[in-house]
Amino acid sequence: MTQEQQLRIDLAAVFRLVSKMDMHESVANHLSAAVSQDGKQFLMNRRWMHFDNVTASNLQQLDSTDDSVMSTSEAPDISAWAIHGNVHRNFPKARVILHLHPTYATALSTLKDPRILPLDNNTARFYNRIAYDKNYGGIATTEQEGARIAQTFDGKDALMMGNHGVTVVGETVAKAFETMYYLEKACKTMVLAYSTGQPLNVLSDEIAEKTAASWDDFDGAAQAHFEQLKAMLDKTDPDYRD
Repeated sequence: MTQEQQLRIDLAAVFRLVSKMDMHESVANHLSAAVSQDGKQFLMNRRWMHFDNVTASNLQQLDSTDDSVMSTSEAPDISAWAIHGNVHRNFPKARVILHLHPTYATALSTLKDPRILPLDNNTARFYNRIAYDKNYGGIATTEQEGARIAQTFDGKDALMMGNHGVTVVGETVAKAFETMYYLEKACKTMVLAYSTGQPLNVLSDEIAEKTAASWDDFDGAAQAHFEQLKAMLDKTDPDYRD
């Protein structure tokens, strides 16, 4: 199996997993993965296709430096092109980009203070490791807005997009998926903690940083988690590999 074929299979698996976890939204939201060394050529879901219908073979290959596709019948969603095209073009580290509007992350993004505070292991995972964009300018349909979003990452792997949702990037599909998985769990903890109306017991900066750094010791867990989830998919939804 070629490296690209494996990448297609892994990315297709994430679409199914995101749908099963109810983190998808109609035929919107997009996931992409770079196929070229410079990151400028990438795979992404086609315009307005439900995540459950995405397969390895129907992922579309695009070139972030060539916008001529936007004037053809094969044009991807305009907001997906603005965000993913710009991030892949300007942020080579972002081999994989997952942009979603999950329930709890989106709810937190609408607060005046959308920060993920270090309250436990999962929330502390993002201590000083997530960027915040509080300059929502409407649905991202322009190159200017896409470029602004790309710059807002500030080298981090996760971006809380105020009044919008979240985007994560990663070196591999497994790592990006794991970041999104824990990001939604962290946001759920925040929303539920806020809902009690009780004062939050925020960890000290020292403990928060120590906890965040400790996650590096579990680096291999992302791949292990992803492989086991794919094995489960193979029993129920094997056509994602087609």
